[in-house]
Order: sequence, then structure tokens, then C-alpha cells
Amino acid sequence: MHRLAQELRSILGPRGLIDDPTKLLPYESDGLAMVAVPAELVCLPRDTQEAAACLALLHREGVPVVARGAGTGLAGGATPVANGVVVSTARMRDILEVNPLDRFARVQAGVVNVDLTRAASRHGLRYAPDPSSQMACTIGGNVANNSGGPHCFKHGATTRHIQGLVIVAHDGEILDLSEPHLDPVGYDLVGLFVGSEGTFGLATEVTVKLVPTPALDEVLLAVFSTLDDACDCVSEIIASRLEPSALEILDKLTIEAVEASVFAAGYPVGAEAVLLMEVEGAGPEVEGTSRAIRKIVDRHSPLDVRSARNAEERRKLWAGRKGAFGAMGRIAPDLYVADAVVPRSRLRELIRTTIAICHERNLRLANVFHAGDGNLHPNICYDRRNEEEVARVLEAGHLILKACVEAGGALTGEHGVGLEKLEQMDLLFAPHDLDAMCRVRDVWDPERRMNPGKLVPLRACMELRTTRLEHKPEGIA
Repeated sequence: MHRLAQELRSILGPRGLIDDPTKLLPYESDGLAMVAVPAELVCLPRDTQEAAACLALLHREGVPVVARGAGTGLAGGATPVANGVVVSTARMRDILEVNPLDRFARVQAGVVNVDLTRAASRHGLRYAPDPSSQMACTIGGNVANNSGGPHCFKHGATTRHIQGLVIVAHDGEILDLSEPHLDPVGYDLVGLFVGSEGTFGLATEVTVKLVPTPALDEVLLAVFSTLDDACDCVSEIIASRLEPSALEILDKLTIEAVEASVFAAGYPVGAEAVLLMEVEGAGPEVEGTSRAIRKIVDRHSPLDVRSARNAEERRKLWAGRKGAFGAMGRIAPDLYVADAVVPRSRLRELIRTTIAICHERNLRLANVFHAGDGNLHPNICYDRRNEEEVARVLEAGHLILKACVEAGGALTGEHGVGLEKLEQMDLLFAPHDLDAMCRVRDVWDPERRMNPGKLVPLRACMELRTTRLEHKPEGIA
């Protein structure tokens, strides 16, 4: 790696390459901390051209590449691979253009999510997808995982907001798809790339859709004596076809952790669950929707229902929700965050199932999730130094995902597959589905050097390649 490091440093300059073992430590994992692989080199290109030069060199040398944003992912997508190089977008943080007339922005992939909204807010606009990690996560990482967030209940996940990309391919070729097109002719390569988890190439610039800042937003907090009541309330709101912008549930353990932390939001510590809701739009729309929601909430025996009185109270209520994962550090040193989607009519049933699975394995579970999307986030608190406990955590995670899929749900709502869910892919996808995924991946990266061993099970891709070798066209020796 010494010669390669020298060549990369000649491209990136002294600040653009990390090879010191101590400085490499933060790159050994992403948010899936139970899986750590030492990084050998980390490249920090400043722009598309430097990224292209790096990938061209790594292609020539046959070196695997792992793309990394802020490392906030929870599925191991940014975990390094043996004999590979991490390419980080951390220095690519320029907001290149904000177009208030056509309501789009062009940014480098390393721009932090919340910084984009701050820049757009000067024009009365915002970037709608808001993952809980939005204070740290990057737009490029959001593209890789098709990230969601509380307000994606109304506005949709990342893919609905990406209008263009600049992509550096596996061999260093630059594919410029940055010009926004409402309905592109031919293949929708931008839509295909979003959610590919770094296996197709490296996004270096992103063109995003911006939406107007709502004229009015009201944040409601409903307090319940049971988690069942909170889940049933959400199911009825969905069935009534009301459209709040967010519906989030936090259970008792989550409330206690948040209220004991710097994210304390004023959630009642004695409650078994709270339902955090937001309604946005014009005044009459907000008033009508809020009134209809309150009527439904009242039918589910709430202990209290209140509306945030001012902007500061709204901010605190949302800061508590988005800081919930961080607050879990008060319960245990490590957190395994599952991510699955279930039919919203079966919220109560699946939440009970996850609780039972963890209880049977003597694991502490905290539930905080995007209830409006049916996107569950069972948070299993554990200590990774305890190998036996880690085994119980992994078993519980598998059984939770299996139960969600069997109920008609999906393996992931926003965290991606990465390393975490590889073994569960065949719970949802048949061999011919995985075959199609491998074929698409081979078009983008024939050598499979981009984030190898992630997203699609290796056995599926190996079986596909073996099949191809065994069925050679006539005349080929």
C-alpha cells in the first residue's frame, strides 16, 4: 500500500489522504459498530475531478473501493473491506447553487443535510427528507441509502427529491446526469442509482428538489398509558386518509432516556408511549387536519393531548425525537437499530412481536419509530464486549425482520441492507430477483470492486457468474 499511498497523495495533496493508524481508527465502522474492519487508506477528494483521478488509479491497481459520507449509516454500508480503500466525501461540502425560481439546489455530496435546508431557508424553501441524523449525515449518504426521516410520511424518501447526479464510475469515468429532468427519456439512471449503497459508483454532486417552507405548522403531542393505544391511534389516522406531515411514536424506555439527556423535550416520564405529530400547510388546512386528528386521538384513551405553544417548544419536541438514538447511550454502551417496514394496520401486532422476541432473550428494547410509514426501529440495547449478548442481539434482529416480512412488510425502510441484512435478503427476494440485481450491478461495476460484499448476497452473485461460465455461446472455447 505504500506505493499506492504515494500516488494517491500526489493526486489529493497532504490533507487528502489518511494513512496514519491512529487517524484511521474512526473509519473502521459506521453506525453498525459491532462490525469493525481496520481501514488501510482513506482518500478525501475535494471535488469530482480528484475523485475521478483516485478511482481511475484504484481501477488500474484493482483495489476495492468503499464510499463513505459521515459514517452515520446503521447497516454497515461504509464498513471497510480487506485490502481496500475508503473514499470519503467529507471535504466535498460546497453548496454549488440554490435556484429559488425553479426550486432546486446543486450540492457536493459531502454537504450535511441540515446545512442544505439552512441555505434554502433564506429563500423560503427547504429540503424535505430529514433523517434523525440530519445534523451530521450527508446528502451523498442519503442518496446511497435512499434515506427517509419523520417528514417523509408526507414528502417521500430521498429518491423523490433527487433530480440529478454527477457520478464517478468504477474506472474513474465521470457520468454527468446533473441537469434536472422531470421525466427523463430512456432509462432513469438517477432513480436507479439512488439506494444502490455505493455499489454502482460514487456520487460527487447532487441536484435536489426544494419545497416551500410551510406557511404554518402545528406540533401535537399525545400521551398514552399503553403502547397499544398509540399504535392503534396511528392505524386509525392512516385509515381516515388524513395527511399530517409526521407521525412518530416513542415508548417508555425511549422517553426516559431522552428526558435524562441533553435532548430533554418535556415528554412525560410516567407515560408508556407518546405520539408526536405534525401538521403543515395553509392556516385552514392545518386547523381542519389538526381538529380531525384530535377527534381520533380522543377515541384511544389518551392521558393528555397538547399542542406546542411556540417555535421553541416545537424545536424541543423534535430535538427529543431526533436525539433519541444518541440518548440511548444512557441505557447501554451499544445500540443495535433494526429497520423494517410493516403494514400500518398491523402496527400493534408487530410491536408486540418485537417486544416478545427481545423479552424471551433477556434483551432491553426501546421502540422509537416512523409510525406513519410503518417503519419500525426496534432499538436493542447491549454491550458489544459481551459476545454471548451480541449473539442474542443478532438472533433477535433476524427474528424481528423475519416476522415483519412474513406480515407483508419489507426488510428496510431507510437504513439499507449493507452488511447487516445480507442473510435476510432471501426472506423477501427469490433467486431470480437477486439474479436481476446482480446483472444490474455488473453493468455499473463489472469487476465488483465498488463496496464489495454489500447489499446483494455474495452467493447470489457467485451463482450468477458460475451459471454464465457454464453456458458459453457456441464457438467460445
